[in-house]
Amino acid sequence: MQHADPHSPTGAPASHDDAGSDDPFLWLEALEGPEGERALDWVRARNEETLATLKARPEFETLYAELLQVLNARDRIPHVARRGDWLYNLWQDEAHPRGLWRRCTLAEFKLAEPPWRLVLDVDALGRAEGRGWVFHGATALAPDYRRCLVSLSDGGADAHELREFDLETLRFIPPSEGGFLVPEAKSDVEWLDADTLLVGSDFGPDSLTDSGYPRQIRRWSRGTPLEAAPVIFEGETHDVSVLVSVDRTPGHERVVFSRELDFYNAARFLWRDGQFIPIDLPSDMSVHLEGPWMLLRPRSDWAIPHGPTYPAGSLLLLEEAEFWRGEQHDKRHDKHLRVMFSPTAGRSLEDYELTRHHLLLNVSEHVASRLEEWDLRRHPPVLRQVKAPFPGTLGLQGLHDPELGEDPLGDDYLLHYADFLSPDSVSLARAGSDEREPLKQRGAQFDATGLSVRQFFATSADGESIPYFVIGPGGHDEAAAKSAHGHGRGPATPMPTLLYGYGGFEVSLQPWYSGVNGRAWLTRGGQLVVANIRGGGEYGPRWHQAATLAHKQRSFDDFIAVAEDLIERGLTTPAQLGIQGGSNGGLLVGACMVQRPELFGAVVCQVPLLDMKRYHLLLAGASWIAEYGDPDDPQDWAHIAAYSPYQQLKAGVRYPRALFATSTRDDRVHPGHARKMAACMQALGQACFYYENIEGGHGGAADNQQRALLQALEFSYLWLQLGREAQRGDAT
Repeated sequence: MQHADPHSPTGAPASHDDAGSDDPFLWLEALEGPEGERALDWVRARNEETLATLKARPEFETLYAELLQVLNARDRIPHVARRGDWLYNLWQDEAHPRGLWRRCTLAEFKLAEPPWRLVLDVDALGRAEGRGWVFHGATALAPDYRRCLVSLSDGGADAHELREFDLETLRFIPPSEGGFLVPEAKSDVEWLDADTLLVGSDFGPDSLTDSGYPRQIRRWSRGTPLEAAPVIFEGETHDVSVLVSVDRTPGHERVVFSRELDFYNAARFLWRDGQFIPIDLPSDMSVHLEGPWMLLRPRSDWAIPHGPTYPAGSLLLLEEAEFWRGEQHDKRHDKHLRVMFSPTAGRSLEDYELTRHHLLLNVSEHVASRLEEWDLRRHPPVLRQVKAPFPGTLGLQGLHDPELGEDPLGDDYLLHYADFLSPDSVSLARAGSDEREPLKQRGAQFDATGLSVRQFFATSADGESIPYFVIGPGGHDEAAAKSAHGHGRGPATPMPTLLYGYGGFEVSLQPWYSGVNGRAWLTRGGQLVVANIRGGGEYGPRWHQAATLAHKQRSFDDFIAVAEDLIERGLTTPAQLGIQGGSNGGLLVGACMVQRPELFGAVVCQVPLLDMKRYHLLLAGASWIAEYGDPDDPQDWAHIAAYSPYQQLKAGVRYPRALFATSTRDDRVHPGHARKMAACMQALGQACFYYENIEGGHGGAADNQQRALLQALEFSYLWLQLGREAQRGDAT
């Protein structure tokens, strides 16, 4: 493999800039064998150092107990998934850390204490088999929903085992009785019928993409060996993966295969009579087929020849029959397309949901949710504004099951609401009406007396206006709170502040309610800030694309601009300002730390990407080239090298004493990123904390005990770095 010039153009030490042999900490990427044990010995030693310091903090034990109480609280709203007559939920608590998979009816769910029926005890299964099973969901066969495939991950990794389960007798069906079992892999499986699966998995050599996902889909008949199942669809090794979806909606049965060309582009095919018929639409367009409809979301402006141009971020509705009719007769689709949403400067489409007769739109308006509804029974469809809680975050969960011939819940949906200071609630709603039946309301998990939420806007390096929320005491100056361009500054008392961001993959940071942040930070005198920087999806595809590839630095500029704006407003000081982010957000805080080390007093860097020279060679990294670029391409590496945190570390610079947290079982973002960054900082004489959970996957923890421990360590670290000791100069 050819590599670009290994010497950084920005002066990073050549000793750890090369993509391979010149990296003195390359051995820390090992996960197996003698080198893997050597790396784990290093991890255990760092863990002991971190635990010894942070567990000795005076607030640690209280924090751990309070956070575990929040995570295991019995008034948590059970999140449910409908399968036929049942609502299913995975419930984790002190007695069942890995969870009880259980179910009840909708009528029972409305009760204060539903009579849940046990389906599967994940902890008991793990004990019986000597495995650290983590439940990763189930794929059930409609319309009777008797058979399902249960996904079990050992330790919480993305890779999982799939076992057939009978939802009537509540038992696994072993292969000896004809049951399906797909060995551990990053599999994608769909039921074709009761005796046939469409399986994308690891079938041995040449069956995976460079990203480690399935490249082949096989048709597997019950009672035959999986390895003998014929390949019916195949992608290329440079694709991200191949996928299949099966729709059994009466009168609209369809099977669609796709090659995921990169993270944002796909080639789609309708499988009909053994033929693969291309769905001729732009590859970067989201295409959703349900019932008679096609719902299209272009990610770039879609110009139809001799017709209109539909902007990126819009939502278009088309009858599938009209699409194929146009394909057959070479006619334009735009005559039948209906624009259901078109973005504006401050409004974008967060998501949508189809009921039997309606289309529900969850619209983000300067990072607060509005609910709109189209009545599809009318010709043309009629739009109305739905009265719903505002401002905050709405979540739509349709209850309609189109694969049922007659569905009594066809126009029903669950409406979730939360904001930074309002606990989660869920109501039963019906399309066509503003009336809702409250189902569950979580009690307050912290005392919000005296706290407020304000939204400000910072100006980034290129002049873009960047919104951010401040959650903390005070803030009753409404003029300042509503200022669109950062005016209305008033007197403020600087205080410990935690700035959180993500800024990637078109993910929006909408307001949410967190008992963990409330208990561990806000009620103890801290202030929380959430930055809605470019790279995210808060203002649709354009907001995301403005900070990808060669423009990734804009995410970091935006985050730094928010930090500087907080300091200029007098809300905090550099010594009191901590930053936190995970995954792509770990890259964010890592890059900002090395670019502006004097601006921050603490850095919580979780399951991060940090070595951007090798990210595409590690685990699922190759799937993100469309976001960051290809380090093996000299032109791409020129802009990646300028921000890659691992390559940008320099001797003689004083960095904040950071905390790096990751998981050995993270098989999405390799733990080597965090390991090597911490090792390099220590080699440069920079103190840092490091903690690696042996289980947990990309989420960092496999159960609530592990989550509470990790979060208690993180907040103990933040109070060490940003609290009174830091102001006296005691923290190092």
